Amino acid sequence: MAKTKVFLAGDSTVAYNDISTYPQTGWGQVLQMYLKDNVQVVNYAKNGRSSKSFIHEGLLDEIENEISENDFLLIQFGHNDQKEEEHRRTEPFTTYQYYLSQYIDVAINHNAYPIFITPLYRRHFDDKGNIKDKVHLDFPDAMEALAKDFGVPIIDLCNKSKNLFELIGDAESRKLFMHLKKGTYKNYPEGKEDDTHLNYEGAITVAGLIVDGLKALGERYLELVKY
Repeated sequence: MAKTKVFLAGDSTVAYNDISTYPQTGWGQVLQMYLKDNVQVVNYAKNGRSSKSFIHEGLLDEIENEISENDFLLIQFGHNDQKEEEHRRTEPFTTYQYYLSQYIDVAINHNAYPIFITPLYRRHFDDKGNIKDKVHLDFPDAMEALAKDFGVPIIDLCNKSKNLFELIGDAESRKLFMHLKKGTYKNYPEGKEDDTHLNYEGAITVAGLIVDGLKALGERYLELVKY
């Protein structure tokens, strides 16, 4: 029996990492652990990609060549759409929505199911220990508006992750990200302080938030999940 495929389109917070970047881990790298045996994750997410550059590099075309009826396409962009480089930058309520609509078209044209995911919140606390607002500018709002216009399900990872980081606080949330002490990992001999990219524990935690979102959507989405 053919497996249902869950395709992932996104950036480095979703992407698969090999040993050269360990312990950095995208949530898409561990999502399979939560899903049933008849479901297969196909992770096309790549570091540094925006909704625009992912398409211009032909990655959405690769998904279109493989996606089939009753498959799923999870779409998370926003981190790199904020960048200044022309090949990545989009504007929230114009070009960002324009490119996101192309992901919807690919899924719908193949009788598959698109799901938007707002970007993982950056772990930015102020000097009073409060997490900063609007670190993704208007991109989450633009994605939510487009989802409403097209009737596309959406998992609000932006707010889910923000709420989690606020709940557990500055020190504990640090343990989910690439905050590495000098001399601990050979890939990062000088250590690292990175509030965007997850470590393995962080990826497991965030993938759990994605699965909670799938469960909340109900019906066919709930059927993907083991527990």
